[in-house]
Amino acid sequence: MELVFIRHGQGEHTLDTPESLQIPDPSLTERGKEQARALQDDFTLTEDDLIVVSPVRRTLQTADIWSRPFPCKKVVHPLVSPRMFPQKEGAPTLPCDRMLDRETIQSDFPAFQIAEPVPESLWNEGINTMEEESFRRWAEEWLKWCEAQHPDRLYVVSHDGTITSYRQYMSGKSLTRNDFPKETSWFKQPW
Repeated sequence: MELVFIRHGQGEHTLDTPESLQIPDPSLTERGKEQARALQDDFTLTEDDLIVVSPVRRTLQTADIWSRPFPCKKVVHPLVSPRMFPQKEGAPTLPCDRMLDRETIQSDFPAFQIAEPVPESLWNEGINTMEEESFRRWAEEWLKWCEAQHPDRLYVVSHDGTITSYRQYMSGKSLTRNDFPKETSWFKQPW
């Protein structure tokens, strides 16, 4: 199985930092939508592919725009939600990184399935401020869940800190914020 991590397109929350990080539920900008459409040139999806998406509007929009002409399966999973990297003890989740609830996801993005079974605590809290040891345990569970889906290729549309956290966990190499992916850039992760 091939695993590809893709960062979402440009979001409204990145236009005027740090103030714009306080925007709740930011959407993609017009540039972000164009970046998502451009992913169609990089990846042709099939019905045997799976996209796992963070439960945040900008990631859902990125996956929706990219996958629209293709017949693949799309699943929203809180274990690829925003993650602070590196972790800062006591730091709160920013408004721009709060997850959408399942009802909003099903209403606004009906082509997406909700991952099951997932503990309610993950839907409520996500992984953003989760301490490292707990994240490693959940990362192992998430990788087992991915294997159980049996896709030919698995794509993950997520966030810079989340992608870097998983890359560090899976590779065993120490990474820094300098390793963050740019908007809609991607990494094939050996697995």
